[in-house]
Amino acid sequence: MKILFTSPVLEHPAIGGPALRIENSIKALSQISELHIVSGIDPVNLGGQEAENYFKEIGQEFLYLPSIQCRFETSFFFKVKRKIYNILNKLHLRKIDMLMEDAKFLLRYVKRNQIDVIWFGYGNISYDLINAVKKLNHKIKTVCDTDSVWSRFILRELPYIQSEKRRKKIEEEGKRKEFEEEQLTNICEVTTAVSSVDSKYYGALTDKKDKVHIFSNVLDLEKYKKDIQPPKNFKKPCIYLAGSFGKNSPMEQAARWVLNKVFPIVKKYKPDVHFYIVGQESQETLSDVKDDNITIMGMVDSVLPYLKNSDVALVPLWFESGTRFKILEAAACGIPIVSTTLGAEGLDVENGKDLLIADDPAS
Repeated sequence: MKILFTSPVLEHPAIGGPALRIENSIKALSQISELHIVSGIDPVNLGGQEAENYFKEIGQEFLYLPSIQCRFETSFFFKVKRKIYNILNKLHLRKIDMLMEDAKFLLRYVKRNQIDVIWFGYGNISYDLINAVKKLNHKIKTVCDTDSVWSRFILRELPYIQSEKRRKKIEEEGKRKEFEEEQLTNICEVTTAVSSVDSKYYGALTDKKDKVHIFSNVLDLEKYKKDIQPPKNFKKPCIYLAGSFGKNSPMEQAARWVLNKVFPIVKKYKPDVHFYIVGQESQETLSDVKDDNITIMGMVDSVLPYLKNSDVALVPLWFESGTRFKILEAAACGIPIVSTTLGAEGLDVENGKDLLIADDPAS
């Protein structure tokens, strides 16, 4: 089978759940197909030349969507194109133009290379592109590969919102995503879900239940077998929390719940305990946190020096969707895990056997 894989999330080396989902999906698909990769991410955010070389080795061919290529190419042709797009942008037409150009590019590539199916990684945030492709050629076979139920990701925040203005915005975004999810499940030949929980949701959106399949989050265990030295001046015993942060993000809410209600209890029991918080925008989001027992690392090249040398990994999430790579990575490293019920949603794990689940600070 020939698969054309495209995604708005792509990064090497993969750090964090979204990039891990995509990189490991690509690895798996390359074992059972002739895989062609089209990036929806520019070279810098992809990881530079090293990342390009990595994906070229895995795939039959590696290319960029026209909308992405137009941003970084320096040839005369692309300089002219950028000037045209600047004019279109002022006329509020650029988004439409670039979207259709991307869709036409994919369909031309499919025809030229006799591709069997277009696989949209992170398809649940690619509605516009998938819809454009299907409008141009409704017969093309497509896979909408989801990492979660995105509407749940959005709407589960509602109980934690006090601002009426933000509440209204979240409700509108959630409804829009619910509409897109229903549309995608029906226009694509296959919709993938990461768990049975998500599969039931997508299955309820279509009369054709056989269109929905589970495509689990997985890890390449070889990556986690080596012993890795801790960072310089690493403090033990320690607790570890990692994720992608940002204002009002699930990770900010989770971290502040632990910092304000859980960590003070732990310190009374174990005064010398240290708390490492790692991840994109963690330093900016938690810049007000001042405590000698807490280190906020921000973005790191690899979480493994911290994770593999920690005593406990936390997954204290209250609103999210999908299955947590945080749990998979900690398990792969043999690190004990404490999670909320929702943090462990969708994974075949048992409380007291595979990890510990607790939903109140004292527990």
